[in-house]
Amino acid sequence: MMFNLEGKNALITGASGGIGSAIAKSLRAAGATVALTGTREEVLEKLTNDLGSDAYPFPCDLRNPEAITKLTDEVGEKLGSIDILINNAGATSDTILLRMSDDDWNQVLELNLTATFRLSKSVLRSMIRARWGRIINISSVVAQTGNVGQGNYVAAKAGIIGFTKSLAQEVASRGITANAVAPGFIDSAMTKKLNAVQKTAISDRIPMKRMGTPDEVAASVVFLASNEASYLTGVTLHVNGGMAMV
Repeated sequence: MMFNLEGKNALITGASGGIGSAIAKSLRAAGATVALTGTREEVLEKLTNDLGSDAYPFPCDLRNPEAITKLTDEVGEKLGSIDILINNAGATSDTILLRMSDDDWNQVLELNLTATFRLSKSVLRSMIRARWGRIINISSVVAQTGNVGQGNYVAAKAGIIGFTKSLAQEVASRGITANAVAPGFIDSAMTKKLNAVQKTAISDRIPMKRMGTPDEVAASVVFLASNEASYLTGVTLHVNGGMAMV
């Protein structure tokens, strides 16, 4: 079977969200053991139960550096290793720049970008020892296009792409790849808040005339985690229905 991840252990952040849970399900279906982290404990427990064996919940607030160290230590101890890291956790605090507070800026950068740095650093030593690893960071189409009222979020998601390229160059000789996935507008909790007029306006900007699904994002993640993607590193896969062709 292609994209066989049996024997691999994956840590997925933001697993209590729509895209994160789809990634967890797809990795598990490909044979990986999955560690699920997020802040909504009830959702994590339900997802763990849905996935059955070889799925474990690890609630964590990734804005806390000590919590990140504890998380990767506990996951490594429970699973034996972290072979695949999916940096998917994210949050928004939208407002135009003139109204954006330092707190709006710092909280979004802390969770979307700084946690990606801390988690990647935390798993690298064991991946280097194993001479195998996959780090996959979830960016966004707005990293390429910008978006009104999202200066903080766009800066973080663009930063993820640059960070991924630098990391990829540093660890390529050690059998580790670092790649990004940049979803466009995906049918998820975030887009469910939009009204019908807003959804139509978005669909009109997408050549495929529809939003994507979490499973379509997850498919790209599974590919990048697999041996079939062993010669891809520093790449960003744009899963956006043609909205931004870069």
